[in-house]
Amino acid sequence: DEEIEDLTEHFRKSTISKEKRKHLVEPDIVLEIAFDSIRASDRHDSGLAMRFPRIKAIRRDKTLADIDTLQYAKSLVK
Repeated sequence: DEEIEDLTEHFRKSTISKEKRKHLVEPDIVLEIAFDSIRASDRHDSGLAMRFPRIKAIRRDKTLADIDTLQYAKSLVK
């Protein structure tokens, strides 16, 4: 719970713009996300939706250069 509160505050401070519930934030933190499955979605800008996503770890040992790309995530869709 403490990590979620810290991340919420971090993202509030890093918000560049906000549209309803959608926040555009300065990308400066790497999160490892676990999920059950990933599917194509017309609802989301990325074209993807994760089923049961959860934060597995805050990866302070990683930089933005280490993250997976949207192209890689789309390759996971079955």
